[in-house]
Amino acid sequence: MKTHSSAKKRFKVTGSGKVKRSQANMRHLMRKKTKKAKRHGRGSLVVNVADHARIERLLAM
Repeated sequence: MKTHSSAKKRFKVTGSGKVKRSQANMRHLMRKKTKKAKRHGRGSLVVNVADHARIERLLAM
């Protein structure tokens, strides 16, 4: 099965098999966001358990 093209751009798989994603709301309109909101928006998160199976299917894992 082929990997979903948009999924491979948005998600990365860690060595232990977890799926990482970047945080939302960090692309534009940054002037109105507080420093704290921008600071907390950096970095990445692990995908929620509820979405994990669906993302794995898109990534053809």
